[in-house]
Amino acid sequence: MKNNHQQFIAVIIFLFCFTPFSALATPHGIVTIFHAGSLTVPMVAMEKAFEAKYPEVDIQREPSGSSKAARKISDLGKPCDIMAAADYKVIDKLLRPDFTDNNIRFASNRMVLCYTDQSRYADIISEKNWVAILQKPDVVWGHSAPDLDPCGYRTLMVLQLAEKYYQQPDLYQKTIANRPVRNVRPKAVELISLLQTGNMDYAWEYRSVAVQHNLQFVEMPDQINLGNYKFDADYAQATVEVSGKKPGTTMTMQGKSITYGITLLKDAPNREAATAFLAFMLDSSGGLKILEEMGQPPFVPARVATAEMRAVLPLPLQPLVTVQQ
Repeated sequence: MKNNHQQFIAVIIFLFCFTPFSALATPHGIVTIFHAGSLTVPMVAMEKAFEAKYPEVDIQREPSGSSKAARKISDLGKPCDIMAAADYKVIDKLLRPDFTDNNIRFASNRMVLCYTDQSRYADIISEKNWVAILQKPDVVWGHSAPDLDPCGYRTLMVLQLAEKYYQQPDLYQKTIANRPVRNVRPKAVELISLLQTGNMDYAWEYRSVAVQHNLQFVEMPDQINLGNYKFDADYAQATVEVSGKKPGTTMTMQGKSITYGITLLKDAPNREAATAFLAFMLDSSGGLKILEEMGQPPFVPARVATAEMRAVLPLPLQPLVTVQQ
């Protein structure tokens, strides 16, 4: 009996020492998440579902352009637990390796041209004539700021790719010439209210955002919509210069199929609760299911680039990701 008791104590000690703390403790406290504006609607749903499961946790979100979100951490030193970007390369270029050692790719998307019934030429616009319509002097169209939001530089990439795809040498310059600087907004979701109030005819958004806000949209061919990894070689022909890691510098963003990334920061103030949220978000029946229901294709399972990156993740997250370039 004594031996059995000693064995039981030994098992308890083993479990305490080798089971991840997050699996033993109930998550509590504030979790701060900086995230891309295009993730706002699904993030609201995830926040509600997670807080219902863990009522002692308060998820506090700050949506913005992805690059701006990263710079809150790198330039302003704002405390943050989790950062989610509409382009995983923003995390690689602005936050690794100083502020994080991980980058989890969790979802895709594609670019579409959004409009409403109030938009000029709404009754005739199509995949075949959208270029000509955006060049009309009476049409008001816009996109988000390339320096602050991946949707902004992806808009410019789509136009560059369209020039090659439609074999119209001046397509990019002619189209941009009909878009005044005032129509470039800090983040893509700000353009939605302009569309809905009739102050803008067309705006470039991610397909998931268009679906979530019940907007009409023109689908682009896979060769230019940045939504099909099979065309990555074609997408790579498009490049855009944006603000660099340090003030006064620039960096080149190269076209690639749209891939969202999320990271747990090295100095996360509430690492345990943040890990619990990520475990919920990366679960195929949790956050990834919410994304799918809201028009955004998730990666199931989520992906990291190397085995070494997988190994540095908190233990509860490791089974939820696969290693894939």
